[in-house]
Amino acid sequence: MPGGRLPAVRSLADALGVSPTTVNAAYRSLRARGLVVGAGRRGTSVRGRPALRTALATPVPAGAIDLASGNPDRELLAPLARVLQRIDASPHLYAEEHELPALRELLASSFAADGIPAEHLTVVSGALDGIERVLGAQLRAGDRIGVEDPGFSNVLDLVAALGLDVVPVAIDDRGILPAALEASLEAGIAALIVTPRAQNPTGAALDADRVRALRSVLRARPDLLVVEDDHAGAVAGADVQTLWERGRERWAVVRSTSKTHGPDLRLAALVGDAETMARVTGRQRIGFRWVSHLLQRIVVELESDAASRRRVQRAARAYAERRHALVAALAARGIAAHGRSGLNVWVPVPEEVPVVQSLAAAGFAVSAGERFRLRAGPAIRVTISTLAPARAPALADAIAASLGARGRSAAS
Repeated sequence: MPGGRLPAVRSLADALGVSPTTVNAAYRSLRARGLVVGAGRRGTSVRGRPALRTALATPVPAGAIDLASGNPDRELLAPLARVLQRIDASPHLYAEEHELPALRELLASSFAADGIPAEHLTVVSGALDGIERVLGAQLRAGDRIGVEDPGFSNVLDLVAALGLDVVPVAIDDRGILPAALEASLEAGIAALIVTPRAQNPTGAALDADRVRALRSVLRARPDLLVVEDDHAGAVAGADVQTLWERGRERWAVVRSTSKTHGPDLRLAALVGDAETMARVTGRQRIGFRWVSHLLQRIVVELESDAASRRRVQRAARAYAERRHALVAALAARGIAAHGRSGLNVWVPVPEEVPVVQSLAAAGFAVSAGERFRLRAGPAIRVTISTLAPARAPALADAIAASLGARGRSAAS
């Protein structure tokens, strides 16, 4: 049973009448498959399946401004009623092609324009679905994986559910720190998940200098599986960057439509190396097989329409304005905050719960940072997607008041 202690190697070998070498080999195989875990002098025990925690939504008091849910601004999403009137809604059957050629062409062109190979491409049901499929294709329980710290709570929950051992990788406003990446490689990670822009919760975004530094570190491990979660895409407010370069053996990049067109579309594009993508698509074919052709047609229409592209550009500008307004208002009050891109601002604080409660009383619902961090210090996450710039000073005042006599945020 989970947690149960296995017999010592020599005693089990004696009981079974086999060589201790044979038992040792069996234990090594069980550890490699993630079924047991070694604990030094305490021996070997059966690994328990991790409890699947579900991130609870932060309660939003009546009348409070919701800056906690992480949603994009509904007013900046695609007007689907008009789109549905324009698309071909004729039924598709089982034997037909899984991805619409028009969608594949649009997605492949987008990746290629950003210098990311798209020879091997598939459509998945959102960014997290793509990440899970890539990890499932290449990793097994017990493998070590590097994750950003702070990082997206759903990614942290996902890797725990897969039985992977998490190695926190520290970040700053320009993404993963090269020294932290080196340390994670020394710790024996088999994979790394990176958010190139609009990092959740901090808004970090890679730049060209950081990419060069990280690529230099990664060249020591061409076999490392590098997964890039470009979930915000064109509304991220930062240029496209990628850690992919020629010679990387295992890699994947996923781009979602959730922030640009709407979370309910549940569609993302996934590209990667030939082996990884063959495993992903093979598993798809014996599972749900394809993402709804109706959703694919909607995305083709949105990606092909000039008015839709202008809407996405407006959304990117609006999110940038709202993000900058809050960061500037906090800076004017001596409070450090992080929000280089994306829909969130990360504000380090001495204690999370008192600040969250104080802000709720002032009419602002924000998220405590605990579910986003591993070793990083306490903070709050503020989703700025619906925060009008004119309201930023009032929120900054409320945050300053919540910090009391300390008056400044904790060091990040």
